[in-house]
Amino acid sequence: MKSVTEWIAPAPSRYDPPTMSEDAETPRPKVTVYTDGGAKPNPDGPGGWGALLIAGEKRREMSGGEPSTTNNRMELLGAIEALEALKKPCEVTLYTDSQYLKNGITQWMPNWIKNGWKTASKEPVKNKDLWLRLSAAAAQHTVAWRWVKGHAGNPNNERVDALATAAREKIAAGR
Repeated sequence: MKSVTEWIAPAPSRYDPPTMSEDAETPRPKVTVYTDGGAKPNPDGPGGWGALLIAGEKRREMSGGEPSTTNNRMELLGAIEALEALKKPCEVTLYTDSQYLKNGITQWMPNWIKNGWKTASKEPVKNKDLWLRLSAAAAQHTVAWRWVKGHAGNPNNERVDALATAAREKIAAGR
């Protein structure tokens, strides 16, 4: 049996940090994003999405919607629109109350791609068009995906819920 020292690389005699070239990538701006979306009735009712982008002291609110959609499509569009709004590559922490969005992008998508955009039950993946768009938007940034419980008092999550609801109501009223 080998000793522990044979499994561990020897420690360097001194720390030698990597050198930075003149064209080395500068640190990416840090942005916190909250998104939400919904449709009423679901499916096939008017829907809205909302996004809040926070960078330091700056805050930007965004919203939009569609006349006939689903909750899941609006959840996806909130994240897509937020990421596409960033003008340069950023370090993003994105909060969503949608397990569908978070799990889809962090866990399920690699298998969908491997399986020719089929689910584990061999059905076509719903919203493939938006998953592809989300993947392309996220690839421009470093994104940490975080789930936050909806309607639980988080002020930023409550704000994007209100933005999504207002957008949905505006579309439902034909404005």
